[in-house]
Amino acid sequence: MARLIDGKAIAADLLDRVAVDVAAFRTRHGIVPTLAVVLVGDDPASHVYVARKLAATRRTGMTSIERRLPADIDQAALLAQIDALNADAAVHGILVQLPLPAGLDPAAILDRVAPDKDVDGFHPVNVGRLSIGGSGLVPCTPLGCIHLLETVIDDFRGLKAVVIGKSNIVGKPVSLLLLEKECTVTVTHINTRNLPAIVCTADIVIVAAGRPGLVRGGWVRPGAVVIDVGINRVPGIDGRSRIVGDAVTHELDHAAAVTPVPGGVGPMTVAYLLANTMRAARMAHDGNGT
Repeated sequence: MARLIDGKAIAADLLDRVAVDVAAFRTRHGIVPTLAVVLVGDDPASHVYVARKLAATRRTGMTSIERRLPADIDQAALLAQIDALNADAAVHGILVQLPLPAGLDPAAILDRVAPDKDVDGFHPVNVGRLSIGGSGLVPCTPLGCIHLLETVIDDFRGLKAVVIGKSNIVGKPVSLLLLEKECTVTVTHINTRNLPAIVCTADIVIVAAGRPGLVRGGWVRPGAVVIDVGINRVPGIDGRSRIVGDAVTHELDHAAAVTPVPGGVGPMTVAYLLANTMRAARMAHDGNGT
């Protein structure tokens, strides 16, 4: 029977440790780390995600600032809001909640966030720092994936990792983090030929393809660890939608460990948003993020 990696419990432990860091930082500097969240429009899912992030912020003892903006805001006005947050020394992290309404350019808006306040880790400067093993802010979901792997793997050196998905948010950055841990990494995607044959050679499988049920039991070799990043809504038996991952978990009993969906990677993403905010505050006031 595969071990289920409890992302909720591991994320809660991380948030507790961040709270300790926040208290120590406040004692040392008389400053509370602060996260600014920019939410544009009325997307229901975005409101739910932001509420969870703000609740986690309060749990750690951090301060949050909300900028709730109308869906019809123009690009220049939104950029001006970000410029103001960049210039505010009391703000240590800035999160622009995606997706943005039609008519706004997400790339230009995310690029406007100051790299040292970019707690999502999406700015090209931070992407570049990650690619050369530098000390920038790293995307939260990949950090969460690595943390979950570290709870079941002691030595990564020489392990074969297959990443399914090539997005800038998960696939590419998590592959770089695995390389830093001395894994041999293969990055694939849904158009990769002979994908099952490639996946079945892996010691570590990270799937972030956005395809429900993509990875079946026969794709995964016995003893492998599977990190399922997928969050997909599909029709349930009772007519209501349910959330499933990119892997068919009940077919993976022969794996060493798997993450459930929900309750696996998702909570870690929120926890690392706060860990990144704490790191950004240390970078601003201590000169480093450690």
